[in-house]
Amino acid sequence: MDYRDHYPAALRWLSHLVDICLALGGFSIVTLVFCNAWLRGFAGFDLAWSLEVTSFLLLWSTFIGCAAAVARGAHMRVTEVVEKLVPLTGQRVLSIAIDVIIVVLLLSLIYTGVNISVHTWAQKTTVLYWPVGLLYASMPAGMTLTLIFHLFNMVYDLKNPVVPHAAHSDGGEALS
Repeated sequence: MDYRDHYPAALRWLSHLVDICLALGGFSIVTLVFCNAWLRGFAGFDLAWSLEVTSFLLLWSTFIGCAAAVARGAHMRVTEVVEKLVPLTGQRVLSIAIDVIIVVLLLSLIYTGVNISVHTWAQKTTVLYWPVGLLYASMPAGMTLTLIFHLFNMVYDLKNPVVPHAAHSDGGEALS
């Protein structure tokens, strides 16, 4: 279920900003890789800095993309077994437990990512001399955005129970 239609204005704006960053990052990655390959093939040289920039963009896009997927409710779920074996009230309890586990995991990733980023900030990349910690800062930044979206989605799901997937062809609908 795409949660973005239910977001308050500020969260919807943040989701759009994430989407814009992903589109620009993806376009930049494709452009840099294409231009670098073209230069290497036809001009006989490449842009050394493009590999570092592409690495940064790929990592940042990966973690920011996680937040975009959570906002859309697009992360993979396998619910068929649970729906067949667990009663509806048990499914709701299990869903809440999974949401809480995800919150704990995201908080752990944020904490670990901040520590890694802080400890590697003094190191510099070989070509552009950017702080290596900036590369690792992608994890806490992306996981913080993911946590923001996940918390809203979790509260929304608590207020609006979902009919099991088996009852609907599109993967479940809110009862209200």
